[in-house]
Amino acid sequence: MPFYERESVRIYYEEVGSGFPLLIIPGGGLNSSLASLETDIPFNPMDRYKNDFRCISSDLRNADLGQSHGPLEIDRPWDAYSEDQLGLMDHLGIREFLVMGFCIGGPMIHNLIKLARDRVIAAAMMQPSGYNPDHPDIFYQNNTNRWGPQLCETSPDITTEDIHNFLTNMYTNRADFVFTVSRDFVRSIQTPLLIAPDNIPAHPYEPAMEVAGLAPNTETTIFPWKDSQEHIDEVVQHARQFLKTHEPIPRQ
Repeated sequence: MPFYERESVRIYYEEVGSGFPLLIIPGGGLNSSLASLETDIPFNPMDRYKNDFRCISSDLRNADLGQSHGPLEIDRPWDAYSEDQLGLMDHLGIREFLVMGFCIGGPMIHNLIKLARDRVIAAAMMQPSGYNPDHPDIFYQNNTNRWGPQLCETSPDITTEDIHNFLTNMYTNRADFVFTVSRDFVRSIQTPLLIAPDNIPAHPYEPAMEVAGLAPNTETTIFPWKDSQEHIDEVVQHARQFLKTHEPIPRQ
């Protein structure tokens, strides 16, 4: 089983296929893991794109069903996860890559672009999460109930106060838009983006479409798209074409 290790962080990952690298960020919030690709998203991109790209995905650090582990970096939650992802690419010898993210992958993609704008060639945000004023504490509550207790049980050095402080820094103190970046930053993004919006409390339609309106190089998929297998297949193909369009031409 392949692991990437850096100091006290150990990240489990898998890859399949060949071609230009496509980093895939599973859904499932802080329990994002390779197992989530089979249960928490409309389609499994590792399976659907393995004939098109070198597909790479990993368990998020400290995800319940995952095999990745590391410290809880309370003061820099989003950057810690992004550094795991960029560090994995470095470990694999990959400089530039495409990225597709589900749910929490939306804010993470914005953060990857902020930290490594020159490395992310294009990005597809599938049912991205964002701040929902009608459900302002949904991510804090969900993770306090479903993620935090299991982590405290398996990691006795982590306390419920640590969980509170981590989630407060990750979500409560950033309770606006897409959590990781500002609207002005999104206006500055030249990276091609594809937005496949959803419309549930954890994946609100409004911030996803606001990103589509602000970022200058953006496409959107049909909506709704998760309501039938035919629509899911249409979005799978749209994303394939989008990523292929922006895939760099190999140097001769």
